[in-house]
Amino acid sequence: MLPTDAPAPLDLLHLDEAFVVVRKPAGLLSVPGRGPERADCVSARVQAQVPDALTVHRLDMATSGLLLMARGLESQRRLSRLFAERHIAKRYTAVVAGQVAGEVGEVALPLVCDWPNRPRQIVDHRVGKPALTRWQVLARDPERDTTRLALEPVTGRSHQLRVHLQSIGHPIVGDELYAPALWQRAADRLLLHACHLAFAHPFTGAALVFDDAVPF
Repeated sequence: MLPTDAPAPLDLLHLDEAFVVVRKPAGLLSVPGRGPERADCVSARVQAQVPDALTVHRLDMATSGLLLMARGLESQRRLSRLFAERHIAKRYTAVVAGQVAGEVGEVALPLVCDWPNRPRQIVDHRVGKPALTRWQVLARDPERDTTRLALEPVTGRSHQLRVHLQSIGHPIVGDELYAPALWQRAADRLLLHACHLAFAHPFTGAALVFDDAVPF
């Protein structure tokens, strides 16, 4: 039984002998940060419910949505390989500033950490690592001057979606790192949600699909 002062348990959307799919809220770290004040995170809360749960991938603190954790080292190894080999399909929904031209497209810009201003990332054509994001328009809101997008990060660089959208002039609404002040204030959180995961079960090979409703 959890202590009365323990953080609230998270919604476990799937639990079997191999892995856990959890709904991460916006504003919660995926893994512990530095210092005791940053110990509360998804991995710690899930491990309080499922002690053998291990991290496989991460979402930014400001991002909400589906997060996958392995159960045990062998499952972690197999699922990590699926991510590394890009055999796990991920899709996000975002609301971005302005009216995006066209209906589908992609952004291929290399990214690197902006060390003097970390954790910010920047586009750098000299030393940046290749990064590719595909996007599709889901809806437009001319009154609010925003566009709702489906996003597919083909690569998985830190802050990739946020930097790529900023780089084409359409920062994500509510982004405190990359959006202008006006668009930071336009929402009480980053409007980015990991809404879809699809992959093969690490032991049985069965095709699996998980979807989560977008909360904005």
